Amino acid sequence: MHAPSIGAFYESLDFIEKMVSTEINSATDNPLIFDNEVLSGGNFHGEPVALSLDLLNIILTKLSSFSERRVFRLLDEKLSELPAFLAEKPGLNSGLMILQYTAASLVSENKSLSFPSVDSIPTSANQEDYQSMGSISAIKCRRILKNAEKVVAIEFITACQALEFINEEPSPAVKKAYEVIRKHVKKLDEDKPLYKEIEKVANLIHNKEILKEVEKIVKIE
Repeated sequence: MHAPSIGAFYESLDFIEKMVSTEINSATDNPLIFDNEVLSGGNFHGEPVALSLDLLNIILTKLSSFSERRVFRLLDEKLSELPAFLAEKPGLNSGLMILQYTAASLVSENKSLSFPSVDSIPTSANQEDYQSMGSISAIKCRRILKNAEKVVAIEFITACQALEFINEEPSPAVKKAYEVIRKHVKKLDEDKPLYKEIEKVANLIHNKEILKEVEKIVKIE
């Protein structure tokens, strides 16, 4: 699902890495001129980094949006052919319905935060006539990343719950991911607050604990 977009994201991440690496190691702006000698003393315009962060924010927002859509499909009995909202005991229990609400809210926030740094306010008596506003993109990037980790955590929790209703053996990689998550999040039998579980799995994602275990089975380039 969304495989062409994922490929485009990898291409974009290569571009971002190149841009940021170049800027970190550059000193090419605001030269000091002494007679016939020109000395570059710093790189004071943040546009390359600002654009890179803008692109990263868009990528993370799209990834979180894709993740939420998969959660939605798993919880819709007409699309998944599984119990509605993956509820073990339907009726008084709503299963994982509220998790999709949470994911939708986080994705909506990411969409509002991913607006690029196209605003500018001149400073320094108009000497600095155009500001990149890259620092704002950086602040938003951190928030978008944290939200995206939580959305993917919700997808993982939902996928594990879905596996409880499928009478087929998952692939070795999926099984390993399931086992890692189940050490921290148990099967949901009755409704309860799940914010602690979301945080636990988000931390597993952030620390690459799930990925490291899966990579022992499947080599991921």
